[in-house]
Amino acid sequence: LRPTAWSRGPCPSRLNSPTRYFLPSPHAPKPSKPTDPARSPAMESAGNDRRDAALGSLAVLPDELLCAIVDLLQPTDIGRLACVSSVMYILCNEEPLWMSKYLSVGGHLEYKCSWKKTTLSRLSLCSGNSELEQKARHFDGFNSLFLYRRWYRCFTTLSSYSFDNGHVERKDDLSLDHFHSQYDGKGPVLLGKLAETWPARTKWTIQQLVHDYGEVTFRISQRSPKKIIMKLKDYVSYMELQHDEDPLYIFDDKFGETTPALLEDYRVPHLFQEDLFGVLDYEQRPAFRWLIIGPERSGASWHVDPGLTSAWNTLLCGRKRWALYPPGRVPGGVTVHVSDEDGDVDIETPTSLQWWLDIYPHLAEHEKPLECTQLPGETIFVPSGWWHCVLNLETTVAVTQNFVNQSNFEHVCLDMAPGHCHKGVCRAGLLAVPGKSVRDIENHPAGTMSAWNHNDMTRAEKRLKGSGSVRASNSANQCASFEFSDVHESLENQVFSYDIGFLSQFLEKEKDHYTSVWSPTNPIGQREAREWLRRLWVLKPELRGLIWKGACLAISVDKWYACLEEVSACHSLPPPSEDEKLPVGTGSNPVFIVSDNVIKIYAEGGLGYSAHGLGTELEFYDLLRKVGSPLINHIPEIIASGFLVYEDGVYRTVPWDGKGMPDVLAKYYPLELSYANSCFPLGLWSKQQFGMDSSTECSNKPIWPYMVTRKCKGDIFARVRDTLSKADLLNLASSLGVQMRNIHLLPLPHGEPLPKPEDNNVRDSDPPEWKQVISTLNGRKNNIKKHLANWGGTVPTVLIEKAEEYLPADMSSLIKFVKVLFQFRLLHMHLGSNFVFNSMIGQSG
Repeated sequence: LRPTAWSRGPCPSRLNSPTRYFLPSPHAPKPSKPTDPARSPAMESAGNDRRDAALGSLAVLPDELLCAIVDLLQPTDIGRLACVSSVMYILCNEEPLWMSKYLSVGGHLEYKCSWKKTTLSRLSLCSGNSELEQKARHFDGFNSLFLYRRWYRCFTTLSSYSFDNGHVERKDDLSLDHFHSQYDGKGPVLLGKLAETWPARTKWTIQQLVHDYGEVTFRISQRSPKKIIMKLKDYVSYMELQHDEDPLYIFDDKFGETTPALLEDYRVPHLFQEDLFGVLDYEQRPAFRWLIIGPERSGASWHVDPGLTSAWNTLLCGRKRWALYPPGRVPGGVTVHVSDEDGDVDIETPTSLQWWLDIYPHLAEHEKPLECTQLPGETIFVPSGWWHCVLNLETTVAVTQNFVNQSNFEHVCLDMAPGHCHKGVCRAGLLAVPGKSVRDIENHPAGTMSAWNHNDMTRAEKRLKGSGSVRASNSANQCASFEFSDVHESLENQVFSYDIGFLSQFLEKEKDHYTSVWSPTNPIGQREAREWLRRLWVLKPELRGLIWKGACLAISVDKWYACLEEVSACHSLPPPSEDEKLPVGTGSNPVFIVSDNVIKIYAEGGLGYSAHGLGTELEFYDLLRKVGSPLINHIPEIIASGFLVYEDGVYRTVPWDGKGMPDVLAKYYPLELSYANSCFPLGLWSKQQFGMDSSTECSNKPIWPYMVTRKCKGDIFARVRDTLSKADLLNLASSLGVQMRNIHLLPLPHGEPLPKPEDNNVRDSDPPEWKQVISTLNGRKNNIKKHLANWGGTVPTVLIEKAEEYLPADMSSLIKFVKVLFQFRLLHMHLGSNFVFNSMIGQSG
């Protein structure tokens, strides 16, 4: 779901005015072949008789919609439809249609002069070359402005773009201090002489690259759901033959792995060598460097770099045209979608060529972007949050890298925070704020625009100051409701600012890192983000002030540290040192190591889930002591446990050993429990019943369970597994096998014995939860086909249809397996914290 969207306005390409034919420079580039009079806009008035006769009732649909409908068909159906009428023949033989058909299949691409030939060959729909060599039919009396415009974009040339000074400053020999003070985080700049000594300046020509790496496979960037790869020699052949509106574009982030020799041909310029993602292992860090090769008309459409990182791009050959807008200034024809469920950001934008041809000419002078033409050997710096669009004016080869430094670190951390409003504001400005209309934004001058420009900016740069933040049509009811700590009420006279203090106002205070859905567009995963901050804390002590601010934004570390201090004080534990202020480990809850103690705060899944998590672990530990199990020697000693409560701006602790129902829990979470009077009311049986309850709960209650245990010796298994010898692994497996047997010997909670093999049915004397289990299984059996079908293409249809044959008519016959399942459930519930496994291998968290 993407219910929240902010747009710069309607895309002019949807208008039906012939005046849309504007060219991106004063010297109009000519199409590379003569204009077909039968398709030119001038012939629109000459009649279109063939269309009505050939389409019949479908003639009421515009050509754009007809092409979109045809694109939904399979290639075989398109072939049949082409035989229906002359106009359908025309629509079904359009190259963009067959390009779309191929890209939907994906895989290894070998271009065969046309997309129709390539697709039919890829799908084995041609019996011989004769079918591919048939001449196309031609028809008079049919005109289509939509098809003509698309055809024009496919064949137009951009060679008439002449060099211009543009609006972006050009600097040579820039010092690091000058860069940080004048440009880093403030505005783009074109830099010369940074690549003068690179071997890539002479070696990265198309001819030389094909000679050295022609057989190497590279990744292709294209709007396709499938992965496209091509050998470099095949891609260069495609570049020479194609006439695509949006040509395929090599954009490969793995080139350093497939062709490591290329990494020796360049080095990161001295201005950009600080990269805080560098503390992560290569496998952990997000994609950060790309080899870029593309022909004329290719390029990157409007976007903000992932995770609000900054970037540099060095051009080795060819010319690129850049357009840039400051943060919060959505370009014309672009719409920003941010999901209110997980913060997923999606940008709806025309191709770079289409934007320059169809939208750019309609912009008022003060609405136009900063522009520049990048020449070979030049490096452009794009600051965090800046919108940019790139159009290749000729065949280009470039290398680019994204990075996190001290200037954008807090912005990157902010973008990792849960929620979606702050993500929208970072990209779409105040338009993303509920209740702020376009008129509201237009009535406030964009005073903060001066923050993006340099002291010596040109008149052309200053014209952006009057353009406001974002002007787009977006009604207030399109925005989801947020909790901003009343920030939206204080915005009446504010203007957008990319300052971190301004942007952090839009964090949704009820969202928490450990209980919220992680956005799929974040540059790294949830656990990797915590590991990254922890490593920075340890390896970059000189930056701890900055790292703390970023951790407060990304994972609310200030809240969890306050909880840690309260637990330590309540149980007379040593106070945490400076090195121990950030959570450790890769689990789903905040865990701190303080001296020889481990403090775990349960946050995952909300209060009900986390309270049962603590209750089952306490019950398990008590069970081990009662039966004298040898497992007790492999379980960390529990020192203390209880609940943290936040009331009146103060944290306090309520000790709890798992027995009985604490009053504070009943106050915030009045559970109706079948085992409320048992020794462990939130133990395993209660948790199993809780898991079967389909109702949802709110996770933002001001109470969290906690547990304090002794620290285990050793390291996390994930860090040492690659260093273990085969003998070590065999010993570990043998030891774990022994402990698994000890687990199986444990009785079920409340001393209930294991079922005998012949005890297959539910008896009246059985606890009510067994009947609930059978009822649940019978219900799931009735919906098994629908459930499997919802998995998508993972399960073959033939297996879905036969699924019921593998299930018994009466699910109560599975009762013996269900009871044993509870035994394994005991293992899963109580060892979810990896007590036994991590203790034996020496995990410290």
